[in-house]
Amino acid sequence: MNLILTIAWRNILRHKGKSLVIGIILFTGAFLMTLGNGVISGMAAGIGKNIIDGFMGDIVLVSDKQKSDNILLEMMGANIEPITSYKVIKPVLAAQPYIQRFLPAGKNLAMLLDENTATPGFAYLIGVDFAEYRKMFPDNLKVIEGGYPAPGDRAMLFPDSQRPEYYNFYNIWFLPEGGKVVKDNLSKEALADIASLPVSSSVVMLGMTSGINSTSDIRFPIKGIMRYGALNKIFGHFCLVDIESYRDCLGYITAADMAAQVPKEEKELLGMEGADLDSLFGGDLMAADHKKASVNTSAPAAVLPRTEDGAYNLVFIKLKPGTGYDKALAGLNRALSDAKGGVRAVPWNKASGAIGSMALIIKSALFIFVMLLFCVAVIIIVNTLTMSALERASELGMMRAVGAQKPFIAGMFLGETAILSAVFGGFGILSGITAVKIIPLLRITTANDMLQLLYGGDFFNPFLSLSDIALTVLQLAAVTIIAALYPMRVAARITPLDAISRD
Repeated sequence: MNLILTIAWRNILRHKGKSLVIGIILFTGAFLMTLGNGVISGMAAGIGKNIIDGFMGDIVLVSDKQKSDNILLEMMGANIEPITSYKVIKPVLAAQPYIQRFLPAGKNLAMLLDENTATPGFAYLIGVDFAEYRKMFPDNLKVIEGGYPAPGDRAMLFPDSQRPEYYNFYNIWFLPEGGKVVKDNLSKEALADIASLPVSSSVVMLGMTSGINSTSDIRFPIKGIMRYGALNKIFGHFCLVDIESYRDCLGYITAADMAAQVPKEEKELLGMEGADLDSLFGGDLMAADHKKASVNTSAPAAVLPRTEDGAYNLVFIKLKPGTGYDKALAGLNRALSDAKGGVRAVPWNKASGAIGSMALIIKSALFIFVMLLFCVAVIIIVNTLTMSALERASELGMMRAVGAQKPFIAGMFLGETAILSAVFGGFGILSGITAVKIIPLLRITTANDMLQLLYGGDFFNPFLSLSDIALTVLQLAAVTIIAALYPMRVAARITPLDAISRD
């Protein structure tokens, strides 16, 4: 082995030109493969941060009646079935040790009613308890005008990315209550009309969910204008509203409805016929002690509504770090089925529909790009080594004539490729790791949502783990072995007679 490597090293020095060409190819391939793997990992981590941690969690619960798993941007705004069993679901979720936090929410399409024209518009509503929402997703959005609604407020946070569209459509610029026009936040069209800019601090919407008895047109006061931290043009289609106003708008059972339900005893009383009423209030009952009767003359205490008592459409779930995803999903579905909660657990990439698919497509495209680099490097190295073997036919033939066997000749070529791969490829991997470390420091940002998917967020942040580096080393080793196979065969088939005939 030492003899083979010694001869291989001498041959590299003797054929510096071809060795340098192969080395540059190996360096470039290793560098780009390292960078590509870093981009793929950075994108996956960024999607996890911006979609999972910032918008919908790892898992989403939907009703068993829900036909499609895509609940984020479903085609034609198809309705999402309501969930009315949250009291059953909540203890099941609280009992799972792998669940970090969960949040029930409403989500459906609503029709925006213009008070000046008859032309309707559309917007997605997400109904939440604002305080719980901020605990679940603390860093996913920023209020750029106005403020957050106070607890119990009937209110809306309106996305700033939608204001230009609604202004072009309705000629109304939405502002938060008590807010003033901020020139820096105006669109070009609104800025041109600033002298007579029509403004409004409320939105009237009508729910569009099918399969329920009624919907209502609800006026939502705008408390703040918000901007999502990343993927703002995608997530900016969603208006955040308080859950009770959302339920009113969609015609769902509200928490106030549940609190105001007539007690069982009163229902029985209201359902009695005349004879039953006479028997109830006659005889000994009418002669009851006045003091005893007077104890119950005070009005019953008011029952305060709890937001979790009404209907929802979804439950967003975050898993604890390090949780096995597939195992958690399967275990949660079993627990929910045993509890007869009427819901099923859906992974985030299916629940996010086109966004999850788009992310998978981009990751696949990046992986294919890395594999193409792999193939190109193999082809160029094969061609260079094969030409080198043919040019050295006389030398190789003489080596065969003095007793060198085919495995020795083949090993010599593999040794040359391995040495070049270790030196130039290793340097390429180190350069790629350095580039991955430097790029995030440059804070390369973009407002383009497609690029943000590629970046994994609002700035380019590739990331390399030890497994990514190991994968790059394996890819480089595969390039080395595959590229050397055919030249090794060509070199091993050269005979002493070939050397004589070429001379």
